[in-house]
Amino acid sequence: MSDAAEAHPDVTALPFEKALAELEEIVKQLEGGKVALEDSIAIYERGEVLKRHCEALLHRAEARIERITLGPDGAATGTSPLDPA
Repeated sequence: MSDAAEAHPDVTALPFEKALAELEEIVKQLEGGKVALEDSIAIYERGEVLKRHCEALLHRAEARIERITLGPDGAATGTSPLDPA
């Protein structure tokens, strides 16, 4: 685990939607420019951890998505990976 992840262990328990909402709030704060430098650095680091967490959750979700395969008559015949590698 990286130093940043160790400083924010609570991130790993966040569901995607909450992590993304917090990340969006961090972006809004940083773009607003009204945060002190030290605070900006701290919330930027948390934002990086949140970003990596969201990316990992998305990757896991993508790995679970399957495509329904259809037979010649249009009936479902099974599933296959959405993006076979």
